[in-house]
Amino acid sequence: MRKSQRIRCVAAYALAALSAVALVACGDKKAEGGAPPPPEVGVVTVTPSPVAVVNELPGRLEGIRTAEVRARVEGIVLSRNYTEGGEVKAGQVMFRIDPAPYQAALASAQAALQRAEANAVSARLKADRYKPLVAVNAVSKQEYDDAVASAGQANADVASAKAAVRTAQINLGYTTVTAPISGRAGRALVTEGALVGKGEATKLALVEQVDPMWVTFTQPASEVTRLRRAIESGMVKGMNGGAKVHLYVEDGREYEQTGKLLFSDMTVDPTTGAITLRAQFPNPKRELLSGTFVRVKIEQGVDENALTVPQRALIRGAQGASVMVVGTDGNVAAVPVKAPQAIGDSWVVTEGLKGGEKVIVEGLQKIKVGAPARAVPFKPAGATASAPAAPASAPKAESQQQAKSDATQG
Repeated sequence: MRKSQRIRCVAAYALAALSAVALVACGDKKAEGGAPPPPEVGVVTVTPSPVAVVNELPGRLEGIRTAEVRARVEGIVLSRNYTEGGEVKAGQVMFRIDPAPYQAALASAQAALQRAEANAVSARLKADRYKPLVAVNAVSKQEYDDAVASAGQANADVASAKAAVRTAQINLGYTTVTAPISGRAGRALVTEGALVGKGEATKLALVEQVDPMWVTFTQPASEVTRLRRAIESGMVKGMNGGAKVHLYVEDGREYEQTGKLLFSDMTVDPTTGAITLRAQFPNPKRELLSGTFVRVKIEQGVDENALTVPQRALIRGAQGASVMVVGTDGNVAAVPVKAPQAIGDSWVVTEGLKGGEKVIVEGLQKIKVGAPARAVPFKPAGATASAPAAPASAPKAESQQQAKSDATQG
């Protein structure tokens, strides 16, 4: 009886083992024949939000006032009286030209004036003496008329001599060349001993007012028109107090001072289709240098219902830009969009999206258009850094279960 019980136990164990093998085999066949689960992708839901309408444009710095210092008389430069690259005040002496010839010309003009004044006195006295005599016919009327005319001519000679003196004084003053405006003086274009003003007004130096500074740039006329229509229709809110302008220097650093837009040239350049703009920036530390190429960002309004997508979600190809979305049916679809402007790490989408779409940000390499995908909220990198540690416990638990089963069978 004990032997038959042992045989029945062995048979039961064998039947159980065969059943387990059959179940595993069925499970394997079912796994091989079934479809794989849809890939998991990280998505963001597109929602309207206020975004500043910003245009980034290239520009060039220039001083608000620029004056060329020129020699207005001919002569030899005796001295340079300023520091190159330094600040000068309006009226400050910058160069001196040899004044000797002009001093002599002034002395000659003054002598001619004295002679003319003396002649004028004599002619006037003669006319005064002839006046009572012509009344008694002591002198002819012709002689009196000649005396009056001589007195008038002598007065004209005096006026001409005075003008000559004034001209000589002006020319003498031009031998001292002064700064026409206050600002930064550039390098001297002539040296001591150079002959200047021979046939032309020789350029001696350049003075530029660099505080504040201007930056001149252009904007496509189509963008200006589109922005104006958007503001008129209420889609974009205009800036109170004018547009704000931010300046970025050559190394990409933002200038600490904010500028203001001065004017917009309402004529379009026919060669470029652009409108010229100008902004003014304070330059108290003289950091900005005239002639430097820079980039400016103009805040021209606020779009209260702008749609944005992360930059990594936008795909650009030969046919244009597009984003991948997970539709309401769970399938992936490509949506063509227009995203002309980047703000921070996002693109502003102007056409293609209406809001509420689930745009795929992570897992783009695992999807195909028309195939299903499981959408989960996108989490930035590092948010789930500790999560991958969980699957490591599965093999350990499986090995412990196998060891337990072997011990039971033994």
